[in-house]
Parts: sequence; structure tokens; C-alpha cells
Amino acid sequence: MTQQGNKFISPGAWFSMIYPSNWNEFEDGEGSFLFYNPDKWTGNFRISAYKAEAKSADAMTYGRQSVLDELKDNSSASSIQIGGLECAYSKEMFQEEGEYYTTHLWVTGINDVAFECRFTVLKGGEVKEAEEVIASLEVRQNGVKYPAETIPIRLSEIYQVNEGYEWAVSTVKKLLKKDFQGVEEDLFKLQQVMDGGKIEKSQRDVWMAFGITLCTILGNEIDGFEWKTLMDGNREVPVLQYMQTGKLIDPMELVWKKVKAGERCDIVEEYKNVIEEIGR
Repeated sequence: MTQQGNKFISPGAWFSMIYPSNWNEFEDGEGSFLFYNPDKWTGNFRISAYKAEAKSADAMTYGRQSVLDELKDNSSASSIQIGGLECAYSKEMFQEEGEYYTTHLWVTGINDVAFECRFTVLKGGEVKEAEEVIASLEVRQNGVKYPAETIPIRLSEIYQVNEGYEWAVSTVKKLLKKDFQGVEEDLFKLQQVMDGGKIEKSQRDVWMAFGITLCTILGNEIDGFEWKTLMDGNREVPVLQYMQTGKLIDPMELVWKKVKAGERCDIVEEYKNVIEEIGR
């Protein structure tokens, strides 16, 4: 049985997995995702996924072939079963700053996706957490429309939130020569910039940055909001969720949607509308 926890869906929605709720995602190399418990370290879990070329004749056996290749090429690998998955498993020990560690490696695959999962722990450390994550792996099928889902915010969307907010702060300071603290009174400064005529209506990312900044101010001023990642078809975007009711606040809906329709966006009014809605 797969453990309860948080859901991770990879960028591009290749695969999903369930990881412990006390783990967070941290920055790692390109194409690799790193998770661990920042409060009480029990090990680093890294997962990399590789997808077969869609036009390849043997694409749907790519995952299983990757396991067979690992068993053939790695003399220390053995075949084991985790949940419903066949894995090629091996481990290696190393020393760092006087401590001994073990890195456990599982190569597995589902259909056209292969996975490399590494779990680095102190020598003798438990691997159960990693095995439960591996057992939860699912591959998303091409061409299937999956229901919209909100998951804990991923690093990719954290970067988007930070970049949007930092752009808005620097733009306010540059154009208005005023400070920006990310509080309610700063909404009037945002409005000045939005109405100043310096931003083209076609600059979608810029208008999205205003929506992100509005959401950031909401989160700063009102308890109970958390950033999430919304997965909805091709949309993989940051949204703000009011945890008491589950209501989602989409930065795109707040500003860009109105601008795109040729309407003026009153950002102070939008702020008030959100507060009214969550109070109902």
C-alpha cells in the first residue's frame, strides 16, 4: 500500500509520485528532482526520468529495457520487486567529512519512461521511505485528458512567483521612485504603473507578474493562503489557495484575462473582491 503524502507531477506531466508530507523539493541538476526532510534529515531522494522518442517502434518497452540494460551493464545490480515495479537495484558506499553514507540506486520503468531513483542515507539508514515513493510511481498516458489538479508548489512555479514579484517591485521603484513592501497600500502603486501607458497590452508575462504580485500581497496580509501548482491540461502555473475553503485564486484571471479582453483592471477592486469571496 502506498503511503499517504504529497503528490508530485513532473514538469510536462510525464509522471507522478507520492512523497512524504515532511519532505520538500530542492534545487538539483537539470532533469533531476531532489526531495528530503529539511527539519530532520533521513536521506536525499533524487529521481530522474527519461522518455523514449515518441516515434520509436519500441517506445512502449523502453522502461523495461532500461531495467534489463542496467542488470546487464552493472555487475552489482540485482533484480528486485517494489510494489508492481521490477527494478534493477544496487548500492555503493562513500565517506564524506568523516561520515559514511550509502547511496541506493533503483532503475525501473513504466511503458515509455525509465526512472533512476537514488536515495542517499547514513550507512545503515532505512530505505523504506524511498521504496514507498518508487511504489507510487505512475506514468501519464499521451493524449489522455487528466482532471485538473492542485499539488504542492514545485520549484519551477516558485521561481515564476519570485521572478514576477521581483519584476513588479523593481518596476515600481524604477518608474515611481517609491519603495515597495508587498503590503496592501502598495496596490495603488501597482495601479499607477498599470495605468501609466508604458506596458503594451500584448505583454502577457508582464500582466501575469501583476497578478502574481497581487496574490503575494494577499498572502502577506491574510492568513490561510498557500501557493500551489495547478496542473490543467497544458497549463502548469502557480495559483494561490485559501486553505480553509480550498478556493483557488488564479493570477491570470485577476489581471491578464481582463487586459486581454480590452478591459481596465482595477487591482484594488480585485483585491477587495477576493477578500469578500473568501469571507462568504
